[in-house]
Amino acid sequence: MTEFLSLWLLAEAGASPNQDPSQFWISMALIGGPALFIIYFLMIRPQQREQAAKRAMWSSLKKNDRIMTVGGIIGTVTNVHQDAGEVTIRIDESNNTRMRIKLAAVAQVLAKAEGDSAGADTDAAKKDKKDK
Repeated sequence: MTEFLSLWLLAEAGASPNQDPSQFWISMALIGGPALFIIYFLMIRPQQREQAAKRAMWSSLKKNDRIMTVGGIIGTVTNVHQDAGEVTIRIDESNNTRMRIKLAAVAQVLAKAEGDSAGADTDAAKKDKKDK
């Protein structure tokens, strides 16, 4: 703690009259450069990956996918309008209630449509492949 305080006081003292002013910028670059590097890899890059994953999820939406919106509404996709950025979902099976929402409002896909080839192989299918 006292070391930090003494460093703080030295920093507050400013540059001595015979010190080159460019030394200030060099020391700032040595401190600021790694700080920016850390901020980029800990904050910006993960956010970019998350946004790319969401864009991929939105572009892969298909009819009969079960989704949940950011508001917590669960429904089944009935129509996807990629060019308009909208999805029509059925939220009530008994009276066929539908709702139009923006693609950005889709928080997650709960279940892909049956017969979707993007899903992983089941254990039975893997076993059949091994037997052949």
